Amino acid sequence: MLVKRAFYALFFSKNKYMDIKKLPKTEFASAVAQIAGEKNIPVQEILDSIEAGLISAYKRDQKEHGNIVADDTVFEVELAPESGSFAIFEITDKKRLNVTPPGFGRIAAVTAKNVIDQRIHEAEKDTIMAEYAHKIGTLVQGYILRNDSYRLTVGIGKTEGICPKDEQIRGESLQLGSKKQFLIKSIHQDAETGRKDIILSRADAEFIKQLFVREVPEVGNRAVTIETIARDAGARAKVAVSSSQAGVDPVGSCIGQKGIRIQAILNELPQSEKVDVISYSKDKKQFIANALSPASNVKVISITNGLALVEVPESDLALAIGSGGENVRLAGILTGLEIKVQGSKL
Repeated sequence: MLVKRAFYALFFSKNKYMDIKKLPKTEFASAVAQIAGEKNIPVQEILDSIEAGLISAYKRDQKEHGNIVADDTVFEVELAPESGSFAIFEITDKKRLNVTPPGFGRIAAVTAKNVIDQRIHEAEKDTIMAEYAHKIGTLVQGYILRNDSYRLTVGIGKTEGICPKDEQIRGESLQLGSKKQFLIKSIHQDAETGRKDIILSRADAEFIKQLFVREVPEVGNRAVTIETIARDAGARAKVAVSSSQAGVDPVGSCIGQKGIRIQAILNELPQSEKVDVISYSKDKKQFIANALSPASNVKVISITNGLALVEVPESDLALAIGSGGENVRLAGILTGLEIKVQGSKL
């Protein structure tokens, strides 16, 4: 009510110069302070919004009275931040003319209020965007608001984010209203409209990493390091982990007692996606052998010009290659090499 009284006293004043002397000096300031506090917006941005609203209302008022204001006409508003009294001036090369009408009227007041509301909304959104900009690379829980052919619209806290088609897990069907974890990937600003959107992802490899950060304390406190991740979202992911602390088993830490930690991670993924946790090694041959898990008895014959030639027993050949070559392909991404697997009669 305080905010409404202050604004309506401001806009409906009949004083030619809008000097709202009957309004207590602190009431307008209190109204502005209340908005600033509730919306977490700097006071000056609110005052700027009010000035813009007054100019917009003035132009509309002039148009309704048959006076067309040229687009290049410059206006200034003198607004007393303590009392709310104001005057509108037209600025030319030679003079500064007070053009404040003897009373804006209700239509002009509503116009000004709408502009103010819009500016406050924009400032509030900028504040929210700034908050989420500091959260890029972390997880957020969201609920599905809308789903179309191109993107998901997701409710996250006080705002919405979008998850484009290429950031969704292939084959995953999310129901409207369901709650899921998303990676805050980036803030995208449209070059033409200036609109900012929070881009979310469930398909990015970083999504898997942040699930480990959340579920595995040793990863969160950096006792265990995730060295690299290779992921085919919806199918399989390989996570290479290491530890520089004596007595800390990096793979065991990530799996957890009776698999409880890795299961918590898998619960956030579609049932079709499997996650292999392997031990990282600086020894390239050992790392390749580990990366081809679940195949065993892997023998690295040579590594030349980015190509690794590997032999595995015929009994493990299918495991090493994987369905459609998926296992060897992800192992190659994990190690940064092209891996060629051939069978042996070991």
